[in-house]
Amino acid sequence: QVDLVESGGGLVQAGGSLRLSCAASGRTFSSYFMDWFRQAPGKEREFVAAISRSGGTRYYAGSVKGRFTISRDNAKNTLYLQMNSLKPEDSAVYYCAADSTGSSQSARGMDYWGKGTLVTVSS
Repeated sequence: QVDLVESGGGLVQAGGSLRLSCAASGRTFSSYFMDWFRQAPGKEREFVAAISRSGGTRYYAGSVKGRFTISRDNAKNTLYLQMNSLKPEDSAVYYCAADSTGSSQSARGMDYWGKGTLVTVSS
């Protein structure tokens, strides 16, 4: 059992920035690939970004590449998502997830999920 708690969501104007955090419980945080997903009303949950166990490898969805940065601090058991140049289409509930295998960017491959944090980008 791994507990994940997201924070940092809120309301921001288009072009602005937000930094999301995901705090993980336990001492095994570094053994997981970590991912960010998002889900807007009426849409499927979609992959946003992933980071390897050591933080040396990162993956991004094409829609956010160049604007978002995923990072992690294993000493603090915390995952981050820095979001810049936000657009209204970025509005969604953002979820962090832990992946024990690191073999998939699909929601079905995740082992643990947080409850999500809401990001709303106004026009």
